[in-house]
Amino acid sequence: MKKFLFDLFPVILFFGVYKYGDSNQDWAHRMAVEYLGGLIAGGAVPPAQSAILLATAVAIVATALQVGYLLVRGRKVDNMLWLSMAVILVAGGATIYFHDDLFIKWKPTILYWAFAVALLVAQVFYKKNLMRSVMEANIKLPDLVWNRLGYSWILFFAGMGLLNLLMAFVVFRNDTSAWVSFKLFGFTGIMFGFIVIQMMMLSKYIKEEEA
Repeated sequence: MKKFLFDLFPVILFFGVYKYGDSNQDWAHRMAVEYLGGLIAGGAVPPAQSAILLATAVAIVATALQVGYLLVRGRKVDNMLWLSMAVILVAGGATIYFHDDLFIKWKPTILYWAFAVALLVAQVFYKKNLMRSVMEANIKLPDLVWNRLGYSWILFFAGMGLLNLLMAFVVFRNDTSAWVSFKLFGFTGIMFGFIVIQMMMLSKYIKEEEA
């Protein structure tokens, strides 16, 4: 549970700052002008974009703090976290500089597709199942099941990337607030549901191992 909340830390802060800024636009504009004015092309902060710019900046800082915390504690920083930080720095930085939420809306898709490509390349070309590497210490499965599990996660991440594009640019294209809410609650719920289904499908192998 702690790791789950730790991983969600930047997303939760992004959601909270955006929602507060969207409801208090004068405050958001003042804060964006004061802290982000020098980072924006032309130096002018559009009032309507202030909330998303602030939320993006906070998400960048939160992700950097995650990595810094792990390094200071002498813990291993997962490759997924390094990748997440790289994507938020590029997409978030572009969002702030160009004061355009297009880039931050693409961020989840880029991240999910990067995960999918990494899993696919490792499994197909290097014959290394990354999901097996992560989970094998806790569960023993037949090789065929590990193979299917790896591909199921590849398809899941690919689908999540497509779903984000649908929600960001079709369903909620004129409602950034609704997309921000879906980004936290929708994606988290889908992820949790997928993991539960996976565990249910693998439960018989866990029981066999215990027997």
